[in-house]
Amino acid sequence: MFQTDEALGGSLGRSLASNSLEIEVVRAFNPLDSVRLLQSKHAEMVILAPSAVDTALAFEVARRIRDTQRSIPLLFVTSNSSEDVAIAALRAGINEYIKHPFLCGELSDAVERCIRSRSQETAAAGADLPDLKGVDRMVGESTAMRQVRAYLTKLASTDSNVLITGETGTGKELVAKLLHRNSPRQGRSFMVINSAAIPDTLFESELFGYEKGAFTGAQVASTGKLKAADGGTIFLDEVGDMSSFAQAKILRVIERKEIQRLGGRHDVAVDVRIIAATNQDLERLVREEKFRKDLFFRLNVTRIHLPPLRDRKEDIPALLEYYIRDMNRRFERRVNRIKEEALEHLLAYDWPGNVRELRNLLEAIFAIHPLVELSLDNLPAEFRARCETFKALPRDERERLLWALLSTNWNKSKAADRLHWSRMTLYRKIARYHIVKTKSPIPSA
Repeated sequence: MFQTDEALGGSLGRSLASNSLEIEVVRAFNPLDSVRLLQSKHAEMVILAPSAVDTALAFEVARRIRDTQRSIPLLFVTSNSSEDVAIAALRAGINEYIKHPFLCGELSDAVERCIRSRSQETAAAGADLPDLKGVDRMVGESTAMRQVRAYLTKLASTDSNVLITGETGTGKELVAKLLHRNSPRQGRSFMVINSAAIPDTLFESELFGYEKGAFTGAQVASTGKLKAADGGTIFLDEVGDMSSFAQAKILRVIERKEIQRLGGRHDVAVDVRIIAATNQDLERLVREEKFRKDLFFRLNVTRIHLPPLRDRKEDIPALLEYYIRDMNRRFERRVNRIKEEALEHLLAYDWPGNVRELRNLLEAIFAIHPLVELSLDNLPAEFRARCETFKALPRDERERLLWALLSTNWNKSKAADRLHWSRMTLYRKIARYHIVKTKSPIPSA
């Protein structure tokens, strides 16, 4: 534990001892001692407990630790709590942040989360896992992203069907491509099918193909997308929006591994790996009988969930660096710096559109401004306005959702607009947090 506040350090020591966490606490009182202790002792985590005037010093300690030990959990405890301090802690690589005085059990819960996350990350990383080709595009060193990459590595070599879940813009198609690129099928076709974009009237002809003369205009035969991908991978995007007709047809393909072309008389064998993706809650759709249970079980053999960007904001600086480097090349720019105020806005925002929204924002800036550094003035006015709106909202997501619903008299379209969410995201959040509109009580006479 690095401390410069004697009273705070003593309070932490007593609290750790009283919570029966069975850990040894070693104290350091200056940055040099902290680094030396970590080099000489095995530590499960580091607690930073500075006085109000030494907050910047604690962040410097965190950065020095991160230079040599990227995975050790850092817990920051301070009485100097503000949004600016929270953002600075995030940028310094700190994992957990609690305010002193803390509630009963809050410290022990934070310590246990830190230790548990490290053990989970170590387990997920595995031993001697092969490198994924193209994995450099999955930017981020947060625990969540490390676990996704480790799980991807294990799944890529199998031939199991995979269901990828996550909000819009989290990178589901990228994950599907990585699974294909690192699988035994890598030399064959990767076919993307937008499940919501093909009407039922065209579904069979598009996917299964047709014989010459099968219908008016069928002047030549077509193999169809499924047979064209034979030996490769089919990516069913937005599978939660697939019609019941299409669901039945896809289920038959998975079960029998064969198709019949329109106008054809014989079954045609197909060998494809199915990777499906959705931003919807398929379990809820199954319960509501809007998605076939048997198809769900066929698709949900293995599952990867991609976390939203707001839950891994520590990855934002790395994402910015990656996309700025890419867009410098594309737009022939030489941007090499993000000014402090601009970065604070980018870190404070909740990114309902996730990584895609971040990338699109940067592309819009690069397309308009011949800049060499990214400043607050370069951020679009509407984005800055959204940032101000988010600052005024409750920090807890459930409370923000309730605020939006109540302030719009449960008008879901208006509530989604206020939160800068899609209506589908709003509905998913309502279901996730079990929010139900209750009728107003009838006043007594």
